Amino acid sequence: MAGYRAATAEQAAFLSELLDHDLLLETGVPGVYGQGVDFERAREAFTALVTRAAEPDHPESMRFPPLLPRYQIETNGYLASFPHLAGSVFSFDGSDAEALELEARAGRHEDWSGLQSMTDLVVLPAACYPVYPEIAKRGSLPAHGVTVDTGSSWVFRNEASGDPARMQIFHMLEFVRIGDPDEVAAFRDDWLRRTSGIFQRVGITVESELATDPFFGRAGRMLAANQRAQELKFELVAQVGGPDPTAIASFNYHQDHFTLIYGIDLEGGGVAHTGCVAFGLERITLAMFRANGLELRRWPVDVCAELWP
Repeated sequence: MAGYRAATAEQAAFLSELLDHDLLLETGVPGVYGQGVDFERAREAFTALVTRAAEPDHPESMRFPPLLPRYQIETNGYLASFPHLAGSVFSFDGSDAEALELEARAGRHEDWSGLQSMTDLVVLPAACYPVYPEIAKRGSLPAHGVTVDTGSSWVFRNEASGDPARMQIFHMLEFVRIGDPDEVAAFRDDWLRRTSGIFQRVGITVESELATDPFFGRAGRMLAANQRAQELKFELVAQVGGPDPTAIASFNYHQDHFTLIYGIDLEGGGVAHTGCVAFGLERITLAMFRANGLELRRWPVDVCAELWP
């Protein structure tokens, strides 16, 4: 499989345990799993915990489907930075004869992609992407800016792996802040501190690391260097599949990247900035099972009280 990352022995062993306990359910495609009852209970409880923690920010709730109009990633720069992660939606729109040919090729497990064509949709690669064009429709921001809660959104990244922590499709919860540059930077930094405490209360030991996005190619290496130099991205990392820690939450300051693209201005003039806090909910759930044990009924009392108050 092109681009497939093989699992380490430790990752393979952890995945086997997760499958044996029916926490993850095998589909036959690396990085695409069903989720068992206890896994779902833990993931939903953590999502609710973080949502409660965000109440003082009074975020506006926005929910979007896991599909995005194709023109959005053609506009917002995603394909320039992450063409290797994008997922496009194709569909059949041919003749009766072509439909028969497609069925025959598929039945022989041959390539039938040439009998499909690209639609106007892509699979959502980040929960925050639909937020910016929606906010742009409103004109100038209010004086206090805008904070948005995306909820638990399905997102897709084309990176097949044997590491259970590196899924191709997973839930991401984001809080997006749009406003004055100083306020956006402060929001990002405050959530970095807040989230460390949340993870500690559910049994996860984390460390903060200066990070970069997985930009593509030579130009991407320059973007990553610039991102690191300006300290635009931090991650909290924890033990999940091992042996190295895995990023389970990120804290991002986009500066004016999205606001210039979509024409989002501050009240009274001036370009707004954006930032977001992103929680990889499957990775966090895996980290909780790694830290607290694979049997939910045996988790520490204080952890359960935090998740199910």
